[in-house]
Amino acid sequence: MLSGMSRKNFAPLMIAACLFLVSQTVVNHASAQQAPEARSSAKDALTLTAPAHDPAQISAADLKAMPHLTITIHNSHSNADETYSGVRLSDLLAKVGAPLGSELHGKALANYIVATGSDGYKSVLALGEVDPSFHPGEVMVADAMDGKPLDAHSGPFKLVVTEDKRPARSVRNLVSIELKSAQ
Repeated sequence: MLSGMSRKNFAPLMIAACLFLVSQTVVNHASAQQAPEARSSAKDALTLTAPAHDPAQISAADLKAMPHLTITIHNSHSNADETYSGVRLSDLLAKVGAPLGSELHGKALANYIVATGSDGYKSVLALGEVDPSFHPGEVMVADAMDGKPLDAHSGPFKLVVTEDKRPARSVRNLVSIELKSAQ
């Protein structure tokens, strides 16, 4: 036994140590059970960032409540037409002060968007391509395809870009959109 410690003093010490280990096991178990929900909630929100503006979080419910448009694109990978419903990216970027419409000129034309998926896939678009007053194509954050919510493979958010011959700049499982400047 430990030198200088009697059985009488050793028993309470062992009980305290056992209680500590049990409490840590319960805390670790509870954290492990909550971890998937925490990861899922991070994926279920879209973060918009822009210089000189606080980041904005858009939830699936927020996006669903916004005005939607519907577009149909041909997916050359699957050789099928896909109909998406969602919100124009320009409408979301307006929430973080992006220079759009009559403000999109001069130095503002050096702005670009970096869209990132949960798997780290990134796509870049010039801000002019996103603004419907500047470019004829549509860029949207979709939450539905063919009348159904996006599946776990693609959603809950997907960046969809029309006018592209291949869907390489579309980003599934979209988690962030950053407005940056090339200057």
